[in-house]
Amino acid sequence: MVQTIRYCFVVTIACIAMWLAAAQGGRANDVRPVKIVVLGDSLTAGFGLPAAAAFPARLAVALKARGVEAKITNAGVSGDTASGGLARVDWSVPEGTEAVILELGANDALRGIDPKVTQVALDRLLRHLNERGIAVLLCGMRAPRNMGPDYARAFDAIFPALARAHDVVFYAFFLDGVATDPKLNQNDGMHPNAAGVEVIVKRLLPQVEELIVRARARHRS
Repeated sequence: MVQTIRYCFVVTIACIAMWLAAAQGGRANDVRPVKIVVLGDSLTAGFGLPAAAAFPARLAVALKARGVEAKITNAGVSGDTASGGLARVDWSVPEGTEAVILELGANDALRGIDPKVTQVALDRLLRHLNERGIAVLLCGMRAPRNMGPDYARAFDAIFPALARAHDVVFYAFFLDGVATDPKLNQNDGMHPNAAGVEVIVKRLLPQVEELIVRARARHRS
């Protein structure tokens, strides 16, 4: 009887140890660096800034400070449009990418490109990334008000509509809290300075963390 009790006790301890090991292994997988590509234009490329002060680099630092390891690739191209991003998506977003922060459209608005053209390009981008099993954070943009109210309404509506249609993580305006503030922009009044990048990173962090949760869930499945 005593030997039976001892045997059951040993088996129980062994089972608990195996469960704990499995749980710890799961957590280890969760803390591995997540592979993120920032697909954007000069706003994310870091125009006018040293590489270490660009948005992707500062985002990686901010995530690490919160205990999140991420390998973030800067795929920002100054002057790029939504159509340009679509054309280069497969070589800008390599195999193994788990998440994409999509920030395109500002140059479309500056050039007065038909909002329908921008919407079609972004829609195709989102579909393509979804087909590849990549989680996406879509960053919205707003048209300059001097483009006129009709253009601004049509352009601004692109991003929330696409976010709903594709069920992606959404941040309404990439330059929220930074646009038009001379203290947070370079002399051109369009590109954030180092302080402006820090504001963007801080405001965007909750959405980036949600993106990472979605990316890891897809990876596990």
